[in-house]
Amino acid sequence: MKKELTDVSDFLIALGDEKRQAIIIRLLEEETCQGIQVGEMIEATGLSRPAISHHLKILRQAKIVAYRSEGTKNFYYLNHDTAEISKLQHFLTQVTTIMTQESRNA
Repeated sequence: MKKELTDVSDFLIALGDEKRQAIIIRLLEEETCQGIQVGEMIEATGLSRPAISHHLKILRQAKIVAYRSEGTKNFYYLNHDTAEISKLQHFLTQVTTIMTQESRNA
């Protein structure tokens, strides 16, 4: 269990910040799935360009956000690889199973 928690810790840390949550929400609202530029996130979150770049770096490291480049423009979108989400789901299922068994034994 300790290793599995360590494996999902970066993902949880990335999700735990309200500013990163605002970025994720903005990306979830993007209906075209083409990605959005930092400027559009400034309007949605009220954060500065450097702050958004910092948070995007953390979200990319946690494999929540990816980007594509078109010339000098970067477009950010939610990563379509759901492996990290699956790891978290698996961990939470294990925790729930243990907690349920313990409550039955109490």
